[in-house]
Amino acid sequence: MDDLPDDDDPYAPVQSPRLWRDELWTARVIKNEDDEGWAVSMTRHGESEPALVAPWTMGRDKKNPKPLDAPAFHTWVKTASEVIRRHEQQLHALLHKSVMVSTDGGRVKVMLDIDPDEHEPTATLSAVDARGEEIARRKVAPDFRLDSASAAAWLARLA
Repeated sequence: MDDLPDDDDPYAPVQSPRLWRDELWTARVIKNEDDEGWAVSMTRHGESEPALVAPWTMGRDKKNPKPLDAPAFHTWVKTASEVIRRHEQQLHALLHKSVMVSTDGGRVKVMLDIDPDEHEPTATLSAVDARGEEIARRKVAPDFRLDSASAAAWLARLA
């Protein structure tokens, strides 16, 4: 009982008690595998895995799920979008790090940019001066540990 429409468009809008879909998202009420209750699975179109799976409210009969409605769907879209945004921010923070280092020539920003290629990850260490001009760049191991001490040591070797 998926409440799917009969047409061939997997992204056609649907508004049913256990399935809501718009042009970007699908919300599906599913049986919660962890307990006796229900959950909502939010999947962005084109993605193979849900962005969010969260508990859903029981109906008045305490057996079946409460039906999805427009306000609930829009709340779930907002929540799932925020989860994706936070995940993207966290990934960006892991892959792009920087520290500021004081040198005789002034403050230098040292950056580590990691390319997380599945087969051959790489990383680049670079330094820019206070004017934003690049003063050094080199390839490093993707697990290079960037901190103030390692940045200062690298800049000292350049001098």
